[in-house]
Amino acid sequence: MKPVILLALLLSVSLAIAQAPNKYVLDASSVPSKPRAEHLKLGGSAPNGNSISVNSDYFEFNGKPWIPITAEFHYCRYPQQYWDESLKKMKAGGINTVATYVFWNVHEQTEGKFNWEGNNDLRKFMELCAKNDLLAIVRIGPFAHGEIRNGGLPDWLLGKPLTIRSNDPTYLSHVEKLYNKIGEQLKGLYFKDGGNIVGIQLENEYQHSAAPWGLTYPGQPHDMTAADRDLALTQEGVGIARENNPYTELGNDHMKILKEFAIKAGMITPLYTATGWGNAAIIPDETIPVTAAYAYPFWTPKKDISPFFLFKDMNKHPDYAPVRYKPEDYPVFPAELGSGIMTVYSRRPIAVHKSFDAMINRCLGSGANGVGYYMYHGGSTPHNGAYYFSDEAYGLPKKSYDFQAPIGEFGQVREGYQRLKLLHFFLNDFGNRLAPMNTVLPANAATLKSTNVTDLRYAVRSNGTSGFLFVNNFQDDTVMTVKKDLRFEINTSSGVVNIPASGSFDLQRDESVIFPFNFDLEGINLQYATAQLLTKGGDAEAPFYVFFSPAGIKPEFSFTGSGFSVKALNLATVKDNKTSKLVTCSGDRSEFLLTKGNKQVSVLVLTKETALKAYQITQNGKRGLVFSDNVVIPDNGSITLLSKGNTKFNFDVYPRLTSKASASEGSLSTGPLKNKSYSSYSVSVPEKTFAAQMTKFGEKKFAVALPDLSAGLNDYFLQIDYTGDTGMGFIDAELVTDEFFKGTTWDIGLRNILSSTKTREMVFYFRPVYSNATYLKDLDPATVPNFENKPSILKVNSVKFVPEYRTTISF
Repeated sequence: MKPVILLALLLSVSLAIAQAPNKYVLDASSVPSKPRAEHLKLGGSAPNGNSISVNSDYFEFNGKPWIPITAEFHYCRYPQQYWDESLKKMKAGGINTVATYVFWNVHEQTEGKFNWEGNNDLRKFMELCAKNDLLAIVRIGPFAHGEIRNGGLPDWLLGKPLTIRSNDPTYLSHVEKLYNKIGEQLKGLYFKDGGNIVGIQLENEYQHSAAPWGLTYPGQPHDMTAADRDLALTQEGVGIARENNPYTELGNDHMKILKEFAIKAGMITPLYTATGWGNAAIIPDETIPVTAAYAYPFWTPKKDISPFFLFKDMNKHPDYAPVRYKPEDYPVFPAELGSGIMTVYSRRPIAVHKSFDAMINRCLGSGANGVGYYMYHGGSTPHNGAYYFSDEAYGLPKKSYDFQAPIGEFGQVREGYQRLKLLHFFLNDFGNRLAPMNTVLPANAATLKSTNVTDLRYAVRSNGTSGFLFVNNFQDDTVMTVKKDLRFEINTSSGVVNIPASGSFDLQRDESVIFPFNFDLEGINLQYATAQLLTKGGDAEAPFYVFFSPAGIKPEFSFTGSGFSVKALNLATVKDNKTSKLVTCSGDRSEFLLTKGNKQVSVLVLTKETALKAYQITQNGKRGLVFSDNVVIPDNGSITLLSKGNTKFNFDVYPRLTSKASASEGSLSTGPLKNKSYSSYSVSVPEKTFAAQMTKFGEKKFAVALPDLSAGLNDYFLQIDYTGDTGMGFIDAELVTDEFFKGTTWDIGLRNILSSTKTREMVFYFRPVYSNATYLKDLDPATVPNFENKPSILKVNSVKFVPEYRTTISF
């Protein structure tokens, strides 16, 4: 053979090898064993026939597998007049259950005097949850933590002759009084009464963690709110228990007493939960042990790469193990996933919002059949009289409890909200299929380390025939590599499924996907899709399914079987192979139509960028979608749009509307017809401006004149771009908001201030950041100040007002 020909052959072989897909093989043919329920003393029914039950693997609602999506929102940390709007935002984000703490010290600051008024009106909050079709889990303490003073225990307990968080009779008598008062507030609102309260959480992190007493002295070591017997093993924050507690049985007995008190007070619900991580106490078979995961904790000495983005079988190996229960006896319910984090004075972790959906991808792929967020909605910690209710001993802000959450301290909707929404829609519509499926892991899952940024992270949930492929390419506090040329071979009881059938796809860093295989789409077998299920809509006669795909992955759908046809409608091509029909989509809002017999099913395929703008609406009993850059709040056939700083609202409705639309504020016009399947609209409202007028009082202090909240505005935000250490905002000499510098703009919602006081001046006081500040290592390097050999810096770069416009669209 001539040398030139040989060289060419060698090059072609080398090129073929270089371009060959990386094939990952999983055997998903095993059928899950039947779940067990006889050991669990949980569940209940409502007067209308609705029921909730629990087995070892999953929850059921009316006999169908159901995945609770819980979101923490503290009513006492947010103005009552805006609860309804926030609950509607949460519902629009796909949340189906609200969790909230009842902070004992906030309600009984003075012994014997309970306050359930104003922002403390627990009953009204529960009623608004029900009005917005949201279930509720009430976390009744007595200990809560929640970065509140003493972890929620009243100061006056410290001066009583008793031992807290123990079976001390005097302590228990005070707890029983608290529970009775909570029971009075919640009377008639339980699931058994036709209400929405489906769960009660007893205590919090009992025999695991505690908070420091707030009545302390500067420089004094933390004195923790735990029973004396448990102090040696008590942690600060969530973590792994390094030793077994010799008082385990006493702890479990204490939990049983608390449950007896709750039931006696009328708090009878289908579900009772207890924080089960880190060897915390539960009531075996009577409480569901929920788990947690915090990727950006403030209670650790420094940043660390967490294990919470690695797949595992959580039904066997819970996070923060060891635990004192049998994991296989309960459904996996990570109900305290850190969707954000607080900052403390010495540590200021930055919660990356791309981590939120990546963590849910990992949890679902690892067997989770419930998800919950702490916090989902931020707020401001109340101040009443002698002290601030924030956990000052830990060095938290005195007022702000923003938590960098999906919904912020002042109701700001953030990136994490939009990212999580995609998974919530999926779980609400298809969770009944996912919940009974087993977790299947690759061989290297047990040995893969979180510091490994090159090897692929993946898992499957399967019932033996159909299932979902989970792939995650995010890791906190490091940078993942792009995963190239991916292809999966999944063995099922009905045959092998290759994803994709030919070729491969790339997964960008920080992305995650869930791909279905052998999915029953209205009687047609979707063998696989390289697109993620988002939601379904329409009605029984004319349903539609919506998928999306992140950048770099070309969506394709392989359908197998007979007796159906596929028709391309927009930006799609159909190839009829011998054994399948392959649909390839080539752009955003691709569409194709499936027909089987007399039934037609539309399929809409979006880019992830467009999917992030999607909201669900219901019109005349039919589910549809609204796409907008604005915040969309559906409500009884209408939608409210919120726009921060932009006087123009643009939105599309799918499927195309036949009814006429009108706007409560501004002029509405129909947009250009980009696609006959959509209706497009635009609303313009008059611009509102208010120039920042500042009066300086030295280098650290200045006053700002405040605007009025005029018609057509939902809020005014005051945005302060500064470099410093801390900022404080005062109205009438009272501290109303504060901020720890994190390298981001301080974004202050003013509507509560503007509606509750006639004062139209706000005073700000800043302190400089020092070059030796311990928290600088937590910040994005791009935002760390350049000290230029100076010991400190304080600089206010800009102050401006940004109006949030509001209009309601009726159809």
